[in-house]
Amino acid sequence: MRLDGLSDRARRPFRYANQLPEPVEAAIVAAKREKPHWGARKIRERLLRRLPHAVKLPAASTIHAILDRHGLVTRTRRSRTRAEGTPLSEGLHPNDLWATDYKGEFQLGDKRYCYPLTVTDHASRYLLLCEALESNRQELAFQAFERLFQERGLPRAIRSDNGVPFASPHGLFQLSKLSVWWLRLGISIERIKPGHPQQNGRHERMHLTLKKEATRPAGTNILQQQAKFDDFIEEFNCERPHEALDDQTPASCYTASPRSMPRRIPELEYGDDVEVRRVSQQGSLKMNGKRTFISETFAYEWLGLRPIDERSFEVLYGPVRLGFLDTHRGIFHRTLSLALRRRLGIDLPPDPVEMPDGGKPGNPTSGFPPFPPSLEIAVAISTFPHARRMLL
Repeated sequence: MRLDGLSDRARRPFRYANQLPEPVEAAIVAAKREKPHWGARKIRERLLRRLPHAVKLPAASTIHAILDRHGLVTRTRRSRTRAEGTPLSEGLHPNDLWATDYKGEFQLGDKRYCYPLTVTDHASRYLLLCEALESNRQELAFQAFERLFQERGLPRAIRSDNGVPFASPHGLFQLSKLSVWWLRLGISIERIKPGHPQQNGRHERMHLTLKKEATRPAGTNILQQQAKFDDFIEEFNCERPHEALDDQTPASCYTASPRSMPRRIPELEYGDDVEVRRVSQQGSLKMNGKRTFISETFAYEWLGLRPIDERSFEVLYGPVRLGFLDTHRGIFHRTLSLALRRRLGIDLPPDPVEMPDGGKPGNPTSGFPPFPPSLEIAVAISTFPHARRMLL
């Protein structure tokens, strides 16, 4: 008994109603090979001029898919620096650690958007700032933090996410002008890992209460919304008991910081063996007649250059190591370059050394950012005397 009639047969249709004719597809591929640097839109325009009007050409997206199927599309890899979290402190006492973030923007009654900037003390849960801003521009953040520092003093560290204006996606080590200003004031920077808001969980929990009690309904304008925020600050700090504080209020557990805001930011101090150069407005350093780009974040700032050998320098911003400068080639490296490692006789891998807690080594003075480990240059101590002073 034969069972051929019960076997599966191909389900592919015999014809496709919208299938592109093979001559047209061949013309598309041929045009791309004639002009390999042209994209799908220009290829389509070229064929429209060359082929008869009776020939119906597909859309540019279909032409791109055809070229991709024939392996004629070159995909460029985007160089993107991924943000990484820093080691996080416990913040056991008031002003040891502040947390800051923007609560999600929302629309006011006048159809404008409000961007609340919030700051809390990690230990006491005290709500230090809740400012209704028109945007998250760094100029507005500068003004808000300056008023806060003058009123409450300076914390030891500030924890934030990796968004603007706290960080810059294109800056050196994601440093923004705001975070550089914090470093100048002696404030350490802590950043949570991207996609891990629980690392700033106390602050996010406050945002939930803020959303329920001060944004529904929203104010008619910025002034009315700020009045609602002021009432919420008073109630949250002075009336609302907190279970984690044994039902005490945050105001009963918080005291202002003894570190006052200086009238004038002190200049950075460098050792006698460090040469000091000022960064231009475009973010470059001039050394031996050559300009080398460092970062626009450090425009008009003074950086220290500590010599490693006759042509290489360690670039410092106060206690923070930014990278290494090759004056012969006019190139700035965030880590030790291969040529410099060879001259110093270093055979260790260039990747940062993993720490036991899963983090990456950071500068103990500033707490930020994850710099190249000093273990890489330990081998060079006996070769170059200056390398001994590189162990920060």
